[in-house]
Amino acid sequence: MASFPEPILHVDADSFFVAVERLRRPELRDRPVLVGGDGPRSVVAAASYEARRHGARSAMPMAMAKRLCPRAVVVAPDHGEYRRVSEALMAVLGEVTSRLEPISIDEAFLDLGGIDESGGAVAVAERLRRSVQERVGVTVSVGIAATKLVAKMASRDAKPDGLLLVPAGTEADFMHPKPVRALWGVGEATLARLEELGVRTIGDLAGFPRATLVRRLGEGLGGALWDRAHAVDDREVEADIGVRSISVEETYPVDLLGDDAVDRALLAHAAELTRRLREAGVAAGTITVKVRFGDFTTVSRSHTPTRPVVGTTEVLDEARRLLAAVDRRGQGVRLLGIAGSALVPADTPRQLALGEVERRS
Repeated sequence: MASFPEPILHVDADSFFVAVERLRRPELRDRPVLVGGDGPRSVVAAASYEARRHGARSAMPMAMAKRLCPRAVVVAPDHGEYRRVSEALMAVLGEVTSRLEPISIDEAFLDLGGIDESGGAVAVAERLRRSVQERVGVTVSVGIAATKLVAKMASRDAKPDGLLLVPAGTEADFMHPKPVRALWGVGEATLARLEELGVRTIGDLAGFPRATLVRRLGEGLGGALWDRAHAVDDREVEADIGVRSISVEETYPVDLLGDDAVDRALLAHAAELTRRLREAGVAAGTITVKVRFGDFTTVSRSHTPTRPVVGTTEVLDEARRLLAAVDRRGQGVRLLGIAGSALVPADTPRQLALGEVERRS
């Protein structure tokens, strides 16, 4: 058992892509920065806090962000460098505890259960924040709580470059005044349904009888939201789970028109995805294709084949079948992507398909 009752840290780097760019280009410090392409169809991958004060944010069309913040410096992303700095970040976090769960390139959960240190979890977190800044060169914000749900919410409130402890037993005081959209699992569609019920805050949601939410929203969603509103979260930190998925996608400056153009792009994505799978030493148990049309409608389709795939031909065959199931309605394709998930080590024994058995016998 931990010597303190809040054993989970959520560590989240502050504007990570921007921070990495500033390591290489100190002249960008204190200036508004937008990371992303500079074409007419590009979107913002990351925005510095200076740019955010003008309304710019990630996932916004770059053209809109530049109108909101015309003084911003636009920097093309360098994902190889971001991965390198991410590895250095995770290495520092891993020195605190082996119970480390990376959940993206720039954030992770740490389980401090069993660690005994004077000052408790706050002392551990402060030491960790100093180590990251001194050794990696970026700042991180840390949330500390008894559950993953509350720790992640706390780190969001701590940004930028801060730390927030939510003591065990005070979760309701922390969560209930917040707008219900701040709760994990509340997207735009769910928010609209909750607002129809008069729910504006997490506290409003917590005040509903569980049975009422289940009746109105279904057992899965209604029950899960009621639990989260009451800070019920029994998920453990899953150590050493590695990368969860690998994806390749591109937003095109001009919509792709016609089957040939789309298939060429799909082939290029399949080749790049398999290169990354091999580089990571993994095979994909599930393949997903994502398509965004010119009207911004986005569709994704997934399939789990009978065995994990790692070769370009296998991935391309899966992707083509998935894309064929998408009704493109003659529209141009604005964005196309392929992702591999449910990853397993590439050397995991795979059952041969019948045709392969016949060919090899």
